[in-house]
Amino acid sequence: MAGKNYRSASAKVNRAQEYELAEAIEKVKEITTTRFDATVDVAMKLGVDPRHADQVVRGTVMLPFGTGKTVSVLVVCKEAKAEEALQAGADFVGFEDYIEKIQSGWTGVDVIVATPDVMGQLGKVARILGPRGLMPNPKSGTVTMDVAKAVREVKAGKIEFRVDKAGNIHAPVGKVSFESDKILGNITSFIKEVVRLKPSAAKGQYVQGITVSSTMSPGVKVKKDKFVA
Repeated sequence: MAGKNYRSASAKVNRAQEYELAEAIEKVKEITTTRFDATVDVAMKLGVDPRHADQVVRGTVMLPFGTGKTVSVLVVCKEAKAEEALQAGADFVGFEDYIEKIQSGWTGVDVIVATPDVMGQLGKVARILGPRGLMPNPKSGTVTMDVAKAVREVKAGKIEFRVDKAGNIHAPVGKVSFESDKILGNITSFIKEVVRLKPSAAKGQYVQGITVSSTMSPGVKVKKDKFVA
């Protein structure tokens, strides 16, 4: 059963109505009652069948105003790249020592960046990192020799996204304390990138729904027409 605060927030939202994005953001701010600075999330229902490889939607996007979250980054690399990674702001840098730590169960980071020459050894812990979304991947820019660029981008607000088995895709796009126009800018950048990545194999309506919410708040539906025109 939903809590009192959630029920009170739900009463302020017409769950059947689709709001303009700017209006939806204001509504989410209004109904968020957490004592902490809640994360704002956007979710999209896509007309794809992720069981088919040619309909999987995944990618990265730079949020112009960041996520509002302090992101911890591990760079797995050989000694020649270690100083470069540290100078760029990596929180942890190492090679065999961190592979051993991960094998022992440590996964205390948000993002892992790796150089191509260590991916063979990092494969030993793929079964640990994969389910947690931590396995470096060339498509997301986390397997690269330019570790400094990768670290800076992640710290500045680059996020990775991937459609789930039900055809939904979602991402954190800021904090409730952000100015509304900054949340608007972040969400717009995210939606445009998802729309740009529409698979050619996807048939029918691609963007079937957009919802904005915050931590522990009800979702607010967004008018999608202008994003799919």
